[in-house]
Amino acid sequence: MLMTLSIRNLAVIEAVDVSFHAGFHVLTGETGAGKSIVIDALGLIAGGRGSADLIRYGCDKAEIEAMFELHYNHPVWIALEQLGIKADPEEHLIIRREVTSQGKSTSRINGQLVNLTMLREIGEQLINIHGQHEHQNLMRADRHLHLLDTYGEAVIGPVKKLYQEKYASFSKIEKEYRELMSNSQKTYQMLDLYRFQLEEISAASLKSGEDEWLLEERVKLSHSEKMMDSVSGAYDLIYGQQGLGTISTAVSRLEDVVQYDEKELKPILEQLQSAYYQLEDAAFQLRDYRDEVEFNPERLDEVEQRLDLIASLRRKYGDSVDEILAYYNNVFQETNALENKDERLEELQSRRDVMLGDLIGTAQELSEARQMCAADLAGQVERELKDLHMERTSLEVRLDRIEDPKGAEINGRKIKLTRQGIDTAEFMISPNPGEPLRPLSKIASGGELSRMMLAMKSIFARHDRIPVLIFDEVDTGVSGRAAQSIAEKLDKLAENCQVFSITHLPQVACMADHQYLIEKNIEGNRTMTRVEELSERGRVEELARMLGGVEITEKTLHHAQDMLKLAEERKAAKTAPE
Repeated sequence: MLMTLSIRNLAVIEAVDVSFHAGFHVLTGETGAGKSIVIDALGLIAGGRGSADLIRYGCDKAEIEAMFELHYNHPVWIALEQLGIKADPEEHLIIRREVTSQGKSTSRINGQLVNLTMLREIGEQLINIHGQHEHQNLMRADRHLHLLDTYGEAVIGPVKKLYQEKYASFSKIEKEYRELMSNSQKTYQMLDLYRFQLEEISAASLKSGEDEWLLEERVKLSHSEKMMDSVSGAYDLIYGQQGLGTISTAVSRLEDVVQYDEKELKPILEQLQSAYYQLEDAAFQLRDYRDEVEFNPERLDEVEQRLDLIASLRRKYGDSVDEILAYYNNVFQETNALENKDERLEELQSRRDVMLGDLIGTAQELSEARQMCAADLAGQVERELKDLHMERTSLEVRLDRIEDPKGAEINGRKIKLTRQGIDTAEFMISPNPGEPLRPLSKIASGGELSRMMLAMKSIFARHDRIPVLIFDEVDTGVSGRAAQSIAEKLDKLAENCQVFSITHLPQVACMADHQYLIEKNIEGNRTMTRVEELSERGRVEELARMLGGVEITEKTLHHAQDMLKLAEERKAAKTAPE
């Protein structure tokens, strides 16, 4: 659960530090006091987009920090490990977010820098915020299939995964088949070009690395005469009388007298002897090299012509002989494919037909799984709506298929195959008996949508493991018994997770385990927002304000006390053993 939240310089909030508890929390206060700013702060912690507009006027940056306490087997610990973030389930999880006045954002999890994508991946497993956009999603029929699949993950998920794997394989074959079928004239033009290129490269009889050693050979052949003269001259100088002969004479003379002063002369003699042998070896190597130097104008001409041919091929097919040979191999394979186009088409069509049949079979299995889960989901939603005083409401998750003249034939109909299968889904509702089922978007009022969304969330909360649920004015458009039923539903949700709700309704506020007052004041010509956890007396006064407006009377105070007492009795009755 969320243990603490610290906010600095966010909108009208200068500094707020607040602690939370398990159970059901409500945030109350006058309109414009800053209740939604607290929700915005948690949205930033969950990976929402930051903006310089959120920063308090005159400040350089906004800072938000949240501390969570989570069970050791919560899936977020595995997600953190996969992202390379050090975290110990025995310790708290701390998320910090900063947004600068330039709009730049910095995020840290347990002190380690993370990007926005990583923060969002973790945040989505910790916090779920429900506001007006959730109502809009519920109105969008294109989101209903996703909601159904999420609800039926245990049944639908494995079949859907198998279907999508088969769909990806089929799409790959289908794409290759269509590409090979199209542009026949272009195919034959390419085949002629490829054959010419293969013949040109093949006729050159290239060898790997040939261009490099031909360049080396050209350098040697171009300077062979000069190399011959220089090497021969060097050999003559070393091996002649003025070279080795002189050193030999010097060695002989020292050998005659070394015995008289071995300490000084022997090292010198050894150096001269070593120099003699090294020079002699160098002379022999020069002689061998001289004998191998080739002065061959005809060979030089051949090398020049060969290099010109390679240069011509390099301009067309690659920067080196190895690249030209690699191009040759690729074109060779392409040519084989084109020359065997008809056989390849036949093979692809055969594979395509088999894969399509298999894909249709799996698509129908997926559709059947959805049909089963759709009926179950509709039944559960109706039961939840009954608790929310919409007991006469009928709901159906209607599944249909998209007809497409180019689609696959399934049970005599041409049906479009998509990555999601062959189904579309839409929630159909009838709020009153005797009325036909109609699309949710065309019949539901604001209050009905609020309760519908809460019913859905009550169901999905049993399937996901998100510890913090936030409802931003989920009770909009409702009053009386409906408001009371929403309050009880939120309280029931809080049995399995931590629930926060912004509300203006005293029926909802009195059912909370903890109530926080968001209040805006003016201090020193600056607007300041504070968050205060209310005591029992504070709750009575705030409920009285919510009941009676600005004027708080003894009557509204007594009414507020009665509401809190009745709420406690309802909770006690709910938890009492049967």
